[in-house]
Amino acid sequence: MEMVIDGTWQAATEGETFAVLNPRDGSVVDHVPLAGPQDADRAIRAAETAMAGWRVTPMTERVAVQKACAQAMRDRAGEVGALLHAELGRPLMGCVGEILRSADLLDIYAEEGLRLVAEMPLGSAPGERIIVTRDPVGVVVAITPFNYPVTLLMFKLGAALIAGCAVVAKPSEDTPLSTLKLAEVFHDAGLPKGLFNVVTGKRALGEALVAHKIPRKIAFTGSVPAGKAIAAAAAGTMKRLTLELGGHSAAIVCADADIDKAAAAIARHGFANTGQFCYRVNRVYVERPVYDAFLRNLSDRASALTLAPAGGDGDLGPLVNEKILAVSERQVADARARGGRILTGGARPMGPGFAGGHYFPPTVVAETTPEMLLMREETFGPVIGVQPVDSAAEALRLANGSEFGLAGFVFTHDLGRGLALCEGLEAGSVWLNDIQRSSHHVPFGGVKQSGLGREKGRYGVEAYLEYKTMYLSWEVPA
Repeated sequence: MEMVIDGTWQAATEGETFAVLNPRDGSVVDHVPLAGPQDADRAIRAAETAMAGWRVTPMTERVAVQKACAQAMRDRAGEVGALLHAELGRPLMGCVGEILRSADLLDIYAEEGLRLVAEMPLGSAPGERIIVTRDPVGVVVAITPFNYPVTLLMFKLGAALIAGCAVVAKPSEDTPLSTLKLAEVFHDAGLPKGLFNVVTGKRALGEALVAHKIPRKIAFTGSVPAGKAIAAAAAGTMKRLTLELGGHSAAIVCADADIDKAAAAIARHGFANTGQFCYRVNRVYVERPVYDAFLRNLSDRASALTLAPAGGDGDLGPLVNEKILAVSERQVADARARGGRILTGGARPMGPGFAGGHYFPPTVVAETTPEMLLMREETFGPVIGVQPVDSAAEALRLANGSEFGLAGFVFTHDLGRGLALCEGLEAGSVWLNDIQRSSHHVPFGGVKQSGLGREKGRYGVEAYLEYKTMYLSWEVPA
């Protein structure tokens, strides 16, 4: 596939390409352009030209276009989902589900656009008025990761478009195909050319996009080191930032919790997408009276999950590449060396259907300690560490003893204790007694080194708008 710039398929200026691989077996799915600074400039200038007309397009028309794009996503979810399945390895139904859920977010952003208003304070003198309005921030660069490439792009694209901005998207080099196909879907649905450009490449391309003088905002989801580098580079041109930089989310299981429900929620959430998402449960702190019972329940649920081999079906797909897989292997080896007990999983499967892919089974590690890599560093894989604690207060201290602050989870029958723990957790989102998907209507983002800013709902749209104050004066008739 080629890139999408100004509504047309285009090759890289230098003509180079790179392969997109299937993580189930290492086969080549397709090739995409290896873009560089000249391609970044072409895409950004196309976005700037397109935005001049889009920013003055009436909101009702923007909403109609965005809703048409959302419906087109639903109509072609199987087509886009098949590409996502091929490049990410996740089971097909999960990939189609991502497309459908992302379409819902696009609709929600469109509806939030209709709620945007200007204000006119009433405290002015006769012949004077002040209007506080909102302008689109400008051309947006959206840089997205591999794990949920469509959803995490919609976090940014849907909000930017409805706010009146144009977007240049750089998808992960591991999963660019679904984003490229999505651009085709949007243009077929009537999105004006130049508003959604997709350029494919590696680090040099990202650096060129961030450093370019025209974009006014960078929206990025990815690692902490990459986010810090983007923030430093963006400071040179005072670009606005939304950074979602991952997490190392903790769950607290109190002695009075419903152990079956807690284990079910943690297994479902911690191993979804083979552990490849930012706000998954990475570590669990369990009060000692229920520690053994919780371990049995969680490990039974983990061992019941199946891996989907190349050409076969199962609950979980492979990890996206060897680098991501190596993190899980390294953390499990470190935990074992430090006295951790591997209850299930822990070793890379081999044999037919697995040998050529990046597979790692759902893994539960007991008797973990704060010194272990698993309890300190983001895994981004299907490994959960469990540590016994003597009190909820100790669990809270350990949960907060992290540089991350994206999500937290609490399980207890005592509502007062639960609310106190939720309020005490240093995290952008906290769940009590169950773990649902993050809602499209409320803000999503983290504190500490988990990032800057919020996405989703009206909070996401506001991140792509700038306040403007206009002072009006006129002659008052005598």
